[in-house]
This record gives sequence, C-alpha cells and structure tokens, in this order.
Amino acid sequence: MRKYLLLLVSCLLLSCSPIRKYQNVPEVQAWEPVIQKFEELDKSEKYPDDAIIFAGSSSILLWTNLAQDMAPYSVIHRGYGGAKLSDFVVYARRIFDPHPCQAIVIFIANDITGGDTDKSPEEVAAMFRSVYRTIRRTHRETPVFWIAITPTVSRWKVWPEVMKGNDLIKNFCEKHEDTYFIKTDYAFLNESGKPIDELFRADKLHLSEKGYAVWRELIKKELDKVLEKK
Repeated sequence: MRKYLLLLVSCLLLSCSPIRKYQNVPEVQAWEPVIQKFEELDKSEKYPDDAIIFAGSSSILLWTNLAQDMAPYSVIHRGYGGAKLSDFVVYARRIFDPHPCQAIVIFIANDITGGDTDKSPEEVAAMFRSVYRTIRRTHRETPVFWIAITPTVSRWKVWPEVMKGNDLIKNFCEKHEDTYFIKTDYAFLNESGKPIDELFRADKLHLSEKGYAVWRELIKKELDKVLEKK
C-alpha cells in the first residue's frame, strides 16, 4: 500500500510541476537556440571547477565587466535578455548541471513586469523553488545566491508585487542551508523611496555603469562573506 501511495504522490507532484506547466509554452521553447549556444560553449570552453556561475536575464547578459568586477573569482557568464523563471524551470539542468562550481548567482526579473502574462508573487516563488530543487540534484552543497529583483521606474507600478515575490524568496533562502538572498533595493532607492535615476540607463530598466558599481559592491561583499568560510 505504501508503495502505491508514494507512486500516487509522485504522480501528483509531477502533474503540478512548473516544468510540466511551462515546457511546451512557445515563449519558453523560443529560447532553445540560446540554450544550445550555452551547450556549445560548454563543449568548446574550459572552465575552472571553482568558477562562479552568474545566470539570469538581461542585467546579467549586459554585465560586460563581470569578470573584472568579480576578480579574483573566475566566472561563467550565462545570461540572456528576456529570461524568466518560467524558462529556467525548464532549462536549469542544461544551464547548471555541466559545471562543477564554487557558487551559483541568479538574477531573473521578467516574470512580473506589468504585462498581461505576469505571474503572481506566489508563482514566482514556486518557480524559484523548482529551479532550486533542480540545482540541488547535482550541486548539493554549492552556495546559491538570489539577487533581489531591483526597483525600477519602468516597472514601478508593479513594485509592490515584486517586493512580495522578493520577500517570499528571501524567506525560503533563510530556511535552507547554503542558500542566500542578496538584498539590494535600499541601495537603488532615494530618500523619497523612489528609484535613483543615475543608476539606470535611459530605458529606466537596465543598470547604468553606476548601477553595476553598486551591484559589484553588494554582490562581492556577500560572496566574500560566504565563500571565505568554505
């Protein structure tokens, strides 16, 4: 009886899995060529086993000075513009599994944007948990860092929902070993509680050079704090 109960529970979990929900969605399938390019890099490039994987959406992709900013850590750059957590629940194994690494750093900010296809904060947190479980299959004790979604002018109307998603992920991180939430919002808001213009490009969404300097300081500080103890 117990065997059948376990099988039933497994089937129920599979049917509710974010992977199953999103794997056939056209906007997720559209990223297949990008993931294949990552896999080609995995075959052609040699990465040190103590590198740090930086993965996520356009703010990771556009961080052109990432290697210099994170030195002396080595980095594996795995960002693509428009990435969503709904993509990562499908592609996480292919992005992370090939790489022994010292740490994994993730920033994904496109699931709540003010559009018609937005996910709820609860869905965002559930997708993060799914990605996290995938990572833990092969990287059981590797430190995993989630960079908080940044407050921006272009998406200010949904900032309350974004904050709730951030808080749900933060609560999850605090309850799991080797899992860290990098809080950043306070550094991007002025005394009136609004985003600081000079930290963003003209589109009021992506980080400017000064914005990346803020990120560098905050993220490097958290990496040092955790990895120096390893």
